[in-house]
Amino acid sequence: MATEPTNVIAGIDTHADTHHVAVINEHGKPLADKEFLAVGSGYRKIVDFITSHGTVSAVGVEGTGSYGAEISRILRGEGLCVLEVNRPNRAARRLKGKSDPLDAYQAAQSVLDGRTKSVPNAKDGPVECLRILRAGRTSALKARTAAINQIKGLLVTAPDKLRAKYRSLGTAAMMTALQRTRPTGHIADPEYVCLLTLKALATRCHSLAAEIATADAALREILDTYAPMLCDLPGVGTEVASQLLVTVGDNPDRLGNEAQFAALVGVAPIPASSGKTIRHRLSRGGDRNANHALYQVVLVRMASCQRTKDYVAKRTAEGKSKREIMRCLKRYAGREIYRQITNPQPAPDNTDLRQMRTALGCTITTAARELGQCPPRFPSWNGASSETTPSPGSTASG
Repeated sequence: MATEPTNVIAGIDTHADTHHVAVINEHGKPLADKEFLAVGSGYRKIVDFITSHGTVSAVGVEGTGSYGAEISRILRGEGLCVLEVNRPNRAARRLKGKSDPLDAYQAAQSVLDGRTKSVPNAKDGPVECLRILRAGRTSALKARTAAINQIKGLLVTAPDKLRAKYRSLGTAAMMTALQRTRPTGHIADPEYVCLLTLKALATRCHSLAAEIATADAALREILDTYAPMLCDLPGVGTEVASQLLVTVGDNPDRLGNEAQFAALVGVAPIPASSGKTIRHRLSRGGDRNANHALYQVVLVRMASCQRTKDYVAKRTAEGKSKREIMRCLKRYAGREIYRQITNPQPAPDNTDLRQMRTALGCTITTAARELGQCPPRFPSWNGASSETTPSPGSTASG
């Protein structure tokens, strides 16, 4: 009598040099565990080890964004379902102890229990290129800022002749002037050494500025090909668009709906009600870099978008604080950007639609019904405060 194939689940505890793999069956019984080198041959052995115990239902991998990135790619290439495992529960770790085999079994068990459902970033497409470019650009920005601060710090204690000549200049003019200097003197002369150092730092700033400009051009080229209409949204530029795409990843289908995206970027409203007080607070979770990107979008819209200004005035009159208003605006912006990422649509020039509809005395529901659209999906914003309305900063306004 032929035996039925065994369904197994694997868990992988990843490290820089080695990965520890554990396999359990569909009932949670441990079958085997083994350590492998984190190299090409080791990855192939991991695949053979996992598949040798039965039909693999899923593989839970720790650190899919770092040490587990390559093994995740290889497992997906083999057609296996890969899920991202979060750090083990600290309370359980204190009770049961910690070791590589225990962590690997814990990863497999979390998949079996349904506590792990996150699909990791694919890291194999144009968004991965954006992430790498942004990493280099961020490093160059920090280095340039450090160099500028060092220049200004040196000028504080520099001889009066240098201070009087350069401290009154703006940053860009100062960098250009210092780079063009030709210091002469003796190596034991403080004024000569100071000017020599200032010239070297200014030259470094110009080099870093050129590096940043090159990265910006590469980012823009990728965005023009991969998401050409994302930057058409108000307040969304190269920096914001690239960061949000990096957060979403090369496989945006891993996000089931817009609410999951809101949680990912830290704009999902968190209930903070008690007694007669009913309110929501800012989310402290999610990708904080993506949250900061949405914050920049909101700042731009509050300064330049008339509808957003009207919305802020309306909510302020209702007694909402600025932080609460910005929380709502970030939620609106997140909804609009998610829709543009998953279903790109050109932003129409319809700035007069709302005024025309108001002049005709036509409600937004009536207009949606006449156009055969569902009112919540009709491309318009009527200033309502509900979380289901489109963004007040959206270009699609009715």
